[in-house]
Amino acid sequence: MRKAAVTTVSTVAGVVLLLSLKPHVNATPAVAAPSPSAPSSAPSSGAPSPSPSTSRTTSASPTGTYTGDTFDTRYGPVQLAVTLAQGKITAVKALRTPSGDGRSQQIASYAVPQLTSETLSAQSARIDAVSGATYTSEGYVQSLQSALDKAGV
Repeated sequence: MRKAAVTTVSTVAGVVLLLSLKPHVNATPAVAAPSPSAPSSAPSSGAPSPSPSTSRTTSASPTGTYTGDTFDTRYGPVQLAVTLAQGKITAVKALRTPSGDGRSQQIASYAVPQLTSETLSAQSARIDAVSGATYTSEGYVQSLQSALDKAGV
């Protein structure tokens, strides 16, 4: 009986200790890793170096509509056309979406508008997938990135 009481008290004390631990919080802000194109041997002078995006002028920013490659997903192909104005994404049009069966059409009909909205907000292909439309989301992002690559963005 005494052994059971000691074991119970020890277990409860261990659980209390574990629950009272606080995760370590880093007080300094996170610093982004250098981009692969940036030279890693450059000495740090403390002054920020210009990034490729800050040295770009607006006159060289692409304007027009760029068609991404077609990407075949498990449920059908996805292809997008992206419209840019001065390097900003102003519209995304789905040229092809999965339509092999009614369920695929239904999924694409609710996923594509959500993905388009996220794209316009993020101004890039770094967007979250739509729950329940993983394959369509992956094809969307791939075609979007393809179009942005063609535009040089």
